[in-house]
Amino acid sequence: MKRPMKRPMARPGAKNGARNGTTEVLRAVGKKLRLRRVERGFTLQAVSDRTGVSAAMLSLVERGKASPSVGTLVAINSLLNLHIPELLGNASGNGDLVTPAAKQTVIKPLRGVTHRVIADDQARGLQMTLNQYSRGSANSAEPITHTGFEYGFVLDGELEVTVDGETHRLHPGDLISYWSSKPHRIVNRGTKKARALWINLRTS
Repeated sequence: MKRPMKRPMARPGAKNGARNGTTEVLRAVGKKLRLRRVERGFTLQAVSDRTGVSAAMLSLVERGKASPSVGTLVAINSLLNLHIPELLGNASGNGDLVTPAAKQTVIKPLRGVTHRVIADDQARGLQMTLNQYSRGSANSAEPITHTGFEYGFVLDGELEVTVDGETHRLHPGDLISYWSSKPHRIVNRGTKKARALWINLRTS
């Protein structure tokens, strides 16, 4: 009688390491969000009412159980007066004349979307990001709103930007500007990767 062959035990590989690293980042981000929320005296429901993000989702994000979209982060950060580099623990001062590419924060909030934070000037209320969208990707599942004003300049490819229900098709060299309080969504419906320079002005 043949003995059943024993399968070799799987060794933890790079994927497991990456997964563990992502989990730690999510936990750290969630902890900072919760601390800031408590400091400012907001309940989960109060944040939900003001941002449109469900209390259940907020709870998952704070516990590191869910990865928030960039739209969700922007909405929460605007309310809690947090900035993405600060949230990720990589905020740098504005005194340096040059910010090397290696020191710029890169985040991937959704599949196919990459944001490189080129500048985050908290004193002047300005954030500049270089955004990259793979074919078919979008900045959020649904239109989002938050405080501030935005300028978007397309470098490569094409982007479809919907603002307050009106859709605009942008090509290289096109600029779009709008109040962030208007529902907006950015989608790459083109045939290739798209890149755009985005400037967000934080206003009261």
